[in-house]
Amino acid sequence: MSDYDWQKSTFSQGNNGNCIEVADAGNGMIVMRESDDPSVIVTTTQAKLDAFIKGAKAGEFDHFV
Repeated sequence: MSDYDWQKSTFSQGNNGNCIEVADAGNGMIVMRESDDPSVIVTTTQAKLDAFIKGAKAGEFDHFV
């Protein structure tokens, strides 16, 4: 998993810069990990991540924060 080109949001300034990082795993798959614990990895599809991001932008998950 360390061979991926991990990307972290520029908004992750708080919490010691810890954030979720994402990378393209190929074949339409996306991997995500916690920057403060890179052993925690989630694999999903680009379509599912896109749906989640659209929901987050629409405020569907605001009650969690």
